[in-house]
Amino acid sequence: MIIVSACLIGIKCRYDGKINRPCKKVIELLKKRQAIPVCPEQLGGLPTPRIAAERKKDRVFLKNGRDVTINFKEGAKEAIRIAKLSGAKKAILKARSPSCGSGEIYDGSFTNTLISGDGVFTEICKKEGIQVFTEEEI
Repeated sequence: MIIVSACLIGIKCRYDGKINRPCKKVIELLKKRQAIPVCPEQLGGLPTPRIAAERKKDRVFLKNGRDVTINFKEGAKEAIRIAKLSGAKKAILKARSPSCGSGEIYDGSFTNTLISGDGVFTEICKKEGIQVFTEEEI
């Protein structure tokens, strides 16, 4: 089983309420019943749409300055619980997301500046031994 970011299959959970262009490879995994979609941000109690968020060191802030770290951590805990229950050993997650980014995320300045780092959920996945890929790597 593979955990996937729900936005990659066209579920309307993106921060701005828009739909990402669905990732065909991820949809095929879902059709074969090999994938389980999750949105850690929604699982953490954040609404859709919501104000854009970025990770700054070990905290996550909305563009208006509100600290939503607890929502991101709680959502990541719920998503990892789903991953463990399903026996997932891999994840395909949304690139650069403050939850799901892997290897590269925005720096928290809301200036489209990228830095090395992982999203909150990705960080937990890697600690739990789940191999993480972005949709750009598959």
